[in-house]
Amino acid sequence: MTETLTAWAPRVLSVARIMAALIFMAHGTQKLLNFPMRTSEGPGPELLSMLGIAGIIELIGGALLALGLFTRPVAFLCSGLMAAAYFIAHAPRSFFPTLNGGDAAIMFCFFFLYLVFAGGGSWSLDAMRSKPSAG
Repeated sequence: MTETLTAWAPRVLSVARIMAALIFMAHGTQKLLNFPMRTSEGPGPELLSMLGIAGIIELIGGALLALGLFTRPVAFLCSGLMAAAYFIAHAPRSFFPTLNGGDAAIMFCFFFLYLVFAGGGSWSLDAMRSKPSAG
């Protein structure tokens, strides 16, 4: 049983990376493209504001992570973004993450930090690019 689970670990890492990236990317689409629709009807953030830059990183970084392209540096950037988001937007509200709404930011931060060390898994463009070409 352990051998089977160990053999599947790189694939499951890829699935976890893809799902986390798609959820992360949805935060960027909501900020920049208003999809899914925000509750407020006003325009989204200015692109060069802190929230706008966060949206750009979430959208582009999420897409790159979903593809598994440049996984380690992109995950490092996204992890840092989530650490900053937690301490800037969530921590001032309350010490407790369940009360300040920052539990997702913490999970993203540490999962992306894990990807910095683990890489994208076997189902990633990074893995495809690192294989020697036949010929």
